Amino acid sequence: MKTITGEENLEDQIALEDRAALFTRAVGKVLRVEDLTWGTAKTRFIVRYRGRLYSEDSAAAYDKLSEELKSLDVTPLFRNDGHQHAVEIVRGISTARPSRTWVNLVLFIVTLFSVFLTGFLYSFEGPLPSDPLQLAAAFFKSGWPFALSLLAILGTHEFGHYLVGRHHGLNVTLPYFIPLPFSFFGTMGAFINMKSIPKNRRVLLDVGLAGPLAGLVVAIPVLLLGLHLSSLGNIPSTVVSAPSMQLEGNSIIYLLSKYIIFGKALPQPINYGGVSPLIYWLRYFFTGHPLPLGGLDVMLHPVAWAGWAGLLVTGLNLLPVGQLDGGHVINVLFGVKWARRLYPVILVILVGLGFFWAGWWLWAFLLFFLGRFSAEPLDQITPLDGKRKLLGYLAIIAFILTFIPVPLIIF
Repeated sequence: MKTITGEENLEDQIALEDRAALFTRAVGKVLRVEDLTWGTAKTRFIVRYRGRLYSEDSAAAYDKLSEELKSLDVTPLFRNDGHQHAVEIVRGISTARPSRTWVNLVLFIVTLFSVFLTGFLYSFEGPLPSDPLQLAAAFFKSGWPFALSLLAILGTHEFGHYLVGRHHGLNVTLPYFIPLPFSFFGTMGAFINMKSIPKNRRVLLDVGLAGPLAGLVVAIPVLLLGLHLSSLGNIPSTVVSAPSMQLEGNSIIYLLSKYIIFGKALPQPINYGGVSPLIYWLRYFFTGHPLPLGGLDVMLHPVAWAGWAGLLVTGLNLLPVGQLDGGHVINVLFGVKWARRLYPVILVILVGLGFFWAGWWLWAFLLFFLGRFSAEPLDQITPLDGKRKLLGYLAIIAFILTFIPVPLIIF
């Protein structure tokens, strides 16, 4: 074994060697050490070992080493280094402050009222009752179908993350719901805060996928039920006659769902403008144009509107970039290098789609600053098993099926 020293003086070097004797003894039980490097003020590690793990079960090796070093108040990191394995010893053990659950509760109550208000404004017809009790009853009766449907989807999504995170021993918070009164949905969604670092890529993938896949399992039945409760109607023939009309965009799943319920590809235009139906639908799917004025479309029941919102949220979360769920999938399936190569491509695509829906420019702006960072598990040596790889590819398919290129057209 050879030793590579940093820039410490002789006394510091002796002190480091005394401390590292305990590290070396522990690391030597799982790694055939070929060389070690002392850390310096510029490195995050105390000491770094390179070699090969004795066991092919790197996850078990990490657990064994982590448990043995816990009493020394250090954390091991497993890294790949070319054809070798590297074990870095860093100071401290990750701890987190207890969460203030009252914040989660207050945000949920405000979001509940906000989403009820959206459902009420979306579906209530007629003059408002003057009696407060009658108004409250009308508010509840008109608001609950949308509110219950949307919060069921968002709650299932976030608790999917939460429960799987807790199953893997991660310190995760309860969901934070974000109220946004007088908006299309009454909320900006919800999120959990993962306060501890995932142990390995398997854990990161499990936690990342649990949310969107669980949410999708609820969103699709909600959408189908909502479409069953909806009816067909004609889109106004001119923009002037409907200055506040909006058309929701299409994903592949949404198109198929409408076809299952109504037996038609909706919105159905009066004509295809002299092009083939395939060309028309490809153009309309990705640009939202030409507007199918005078055509046939579904008049969404509040439950269907919530189901459509659930698909939108799933597609957004599965965008393959940064700290989003889809970014975790790309990172663990194909590695950090491929994730970094894909990052500017996604930004360019979002900027291009912004010419058809301006909201993508905001997303591109946010991801420009936030999307370049990827989660780094403690153990980056342990590979994904076959089942998890299959789930990762399933998530990519789910993204393709749920992504809505032009979410809303307002005219």
